This record gives sequence, structure tokens and C-alpha cells, in this order.
Amino acid sequence: MVLFSNCKINIGLNIILKRADSYHDIETVFYPMHWYDAVEIVPLPDNNALSASLHFTQSGLLIPGKEADNICLKAYKILKKDFPGIPPVNMHLHKTIPAGAGLGGGSANGAFTLLLINKKFNLNLSSEQLIQYALQLGSDCPFFINNQPCYAMERGEKMEMLALNLSSHSFLIVYPAIHINTAWAFSRVTPARSPKPVKTIVQQPVETWKDELVNDFELPVFSQYPQIAQIKKSLYDNGALYASLSGSGSSVYGIFSKNKVPDLKWDKNYTQKIIQ
Repeated sequence: MVLFSNCKINIGLNIILKRADSYHDIETVFYPMHWYDAVEIVPLPDNNALSASLHFTQSGLLIPGKEADNICLKAYKILKKDFPGIPPVNMHLHKTIPAGAGLGGGSANGAFTLLLINKKFNLNLSSEQLIQYALQLGSDCPFFINNQPCYAMERGEKMEMLALNLSSHSFLIVYPAIHINTAWAFSRVTPARSPKPVKTIVQQPVETWKDELVNDFELPVFSQYPQIAQIKKSLYDNGALYASLSGSGSSVYGIFSKNKVPDLKWDKNYTQKIIQ
């Protein structure tokens, strides 16, 4: 069985305060994007030599770090602990979404692995239960369980569904092959509540977002990596209605009128994705 896990963008991101547990309270809008990885699970036969263990393979883009730390494996093990009857499996992950890009690709892989195991082995877990498992994997992971536009608060796990439909627009996402350390980015932000909530701004026409909608990570990231700031400028110079860093970066996206994405030339190491 295969599921295709999509990424997301952050529309606005305000760091409100640093909590006693060292996490931060934020407010942002998560919006799903049609850019996919693939996660596959095949149960191992009882007589298979590997049947005593989980067998994992990966293709496509490389993922930094040790294979044993892959979030898909963590998702399997979290459910296996509470449901020991889940059989050993062959698991394969094919990556097309860049890692460390602020697009939540890894978080989506973990969440979709939970969804896949739940469906494949008839665990009958509710969305609320799956969200609690997803939170054990990371703050962005719960979003991908329902995978609908939402206003996210606290660590990002408290979500309120939004009737935000941007299907009448097109998107250009540019990844400049730079890894931004999230802890570093948080350390460079001075938390403060925005005078106007993100949820309020995104209910206005997209054309008004440029003047009011802010990602707090842009100031430190653009200061450290001016080439990322240049991507945002290029998107605006070429007709973007709104452009922003996603998450803590390093991807930058532009929102354009439908089918009006410009044909731009980037550095050869950059990756771009057009979503019409």
C-alpha cells in the first residue's frame, strides 16, 4: 500500500513567546501544497528471513542524518509499541520534497506513515488519536493528519480549520539548497505578539497580504543569507501577489494569479516547483 505525502507552506508566522519548556508559542496558517513524496508499506511474509525486523529503504533526494533516525521508522515504532500485533514490514520512502526546506516534508512523511499503518492494519484510530501520536514525532506533524488549511497556535499542534481556498491562484516554490538550523533561527527572533492576528489577515484579499503578513524568521534568515532575500525580491519583481519564506526556511514561495507563474532562471543548485 502506498500513500503520497504532500508538503505545506506557512502563510504568516508570528513567534509569540518562549515557553518554560523551551518550546515557542506561535501563530501561523498551514496550507497544503501539491508536491509529494511516496511512502510504501508491504507486510513481510512469515517465512521471510527479515520477518523479525523492520526493513527500510529510501530513494530520491538524500535525507541528512542516520537512517535509523528516519521519522517513518519512528512512526512505525510508536504504533508498534501500542499495537504489538502490527507485523514486520518492508517500508520504502521516495523523496522529492527537499529536507530542511521549511516545507514540512519530513513531518508529512511521519504523519502519513501513521495514516498508512492505521489503514493497512485496520487499527481504527480516530483523527484525534492519530494527532496525539503525530505530536510525539514533531510539532508540525499533527497538521498532516487532517491535511486541511488551518490556523495553528501554541507549538503548532492546536489547530482551527480555516475556509481558505487559494485554488484560483498558482504557486512558485524556490528552494536554494541551503539548510537553516531551526534552533538557530528561533534563537535570533525576539518573541512578540503581532498587532493583527495572522488569521484575520489571511481572510483579506491576497493582494493586501504584502503590507501586513509577516514571517518573523525572515529578518534573521535574510540577514544571514542575502541570496534568500533576493529570491523573495525576484518573485515580487516578477508579479507575485504575495511572497514569503516558509517556516524557518530556506524555501521561499510566491503566490501568483492563476497560470501566471513567470519563467524565471535560478542558480543551477536551486530547485523550483510550480503548482498551478
